Amino acid sequence: MAVSVSLKRIIDEFKLEVITSYTDLDDVVIQVADVTRPGLQLTGFFDHFGANRLQLIGNMEMAYLEQCEPKERLVRLSNLFARGIPALIVSRDLEVGTEMLVASKRYSVPILRTSQATSDFISALIKFLNLELAPHTTLHGVLVEIYGEGILILGESGVGKSETAMEIVKRGHRLIADDLVEVRRVSDTTLVGQAPEMIRHLIEIRGLGIMDVKELYGVSSVKMQDSINFVINLELWDENKVYERLGTQEEYTDILGIKVPSITIPVRPGRNLAIIAEVAAINFRQKQMGYNAAEALLERLFGNTEDKTVLI
Repeated sequence: MAVSVSLKRIIDEFKLEVITSYTDLDDVVIQVADVTRPGLQLTGFFDHFGANRLQLIGNMEMAYLEQCEPKERLVRLSNLFARGIPALIVSRDLEVGTEMLVASKRYSVPILRTSQATSDFISALIKFLNLELAPHTTLHGVLVEIYGEGILILGESGVGKSETAMEIVKRGHRLIADDLVEVRRVSDTTLVGQAPEMIRHLIEIRGLGIMDVKELYGVSSVKMQDSINFVINLELWDENKVYERLGTQEEYTDILGIKVPSITIPVRPGRNLAIIAEVAAINFRQKQMGYNAAEALLERLFGNTEDKTVLI
């Protein structure tokens, strides 16, 4: 089933004024993360026109319509509405004329209005639609912000993800989601995660139960959503497994087709996972800025020689 967002959700999000409505606005769904300003269409040119997009009229389109005779204005608006557009939005609190109301009723197309400037509104609306209509999945894990980096912590149930997140929050960082993380692919390189609304700001610690992090530590301890920049995979320590010692091997976790840099941290008693997560976030940022401590060490040991496999 295609991802969609209801027109009612858009109206509530942007506090739009409903001028006309002839159907349940929850039943009108938007599936395209784009908006059209129908200037050419009002002149009669409909080649490559996306009728499934929201239509937005501002000062320029209104000025064109006002110079038309009433009958011609009705014809031009009717040609647009007859295409089956989901809704027409009027910006800047511009007046909705009689011909527009008639065409709206004739083709049962809602007319909405906003006080925002056209360019500001279209930018905000496209950003909202890109997020809402992005491919998405739900992961069992924890999402925190550490030093400005979105860190997704994954691992089997009971490995210590929530306890680690609580310690991270105590150290001055922020919780985005615990237990379930809703992940959306908003571009070819960007993933955004957030908590389901039902469990937002809540965290479960076995033996203590459910706690509200925002109430315990204040609003500065939580965040609604964040980009996923780095993944920490927690797993129980396996004596028979050889773990990375130098950090020269690049590891990635595939999420919705995007390869996110990651590391695997073995868990056993005595390891402070919150500190390890902090250092991992700093080290990730350092690598992004062009410095890799492991590579610097190898350079010291071997200089410019090619054979660096002995130490590895």
